[in-house]
Amino acid sequence: MTLLNPSEIEQRLRTLPGWKVEGGELTKTYVVRSFAHGVLFVGAIAQLAEAADHHPDVSIHAYRHVTVRLSTHSEGGITERDVSLATQIEALPHKAPAQKTVV
Repeated sequence: MTLLNPSEIEQRLRTLPGWKVEGGELTKTYVVRSFAHGVLFVGAIAQLAEAADHHPDVSIHAYRHVTVRLSTHSEGGITERDVSLATQIEALPHKAPAQKTVV
């Protein structure tokens, strides 16, 4: 798997609202309904990650915020694997629809 160049990353981000590049990783913070919903959301992300054999850094903080960070460590940056997993995470139903995402 090869690294995406900055213009390729920018193009992919057009289909991933709220995702950005930070410190060489794709990152997004979701605001969920409650801490319990955050735990469920992280569990759903874990299932996707296991199925893809690609594991993001995920944290719950400030009670209802779930931050996801994706990069391909073996390649030293962002690849299609990261974009693919971000796309799958975006499709998960555990986000709070009435809340805005923190960007």
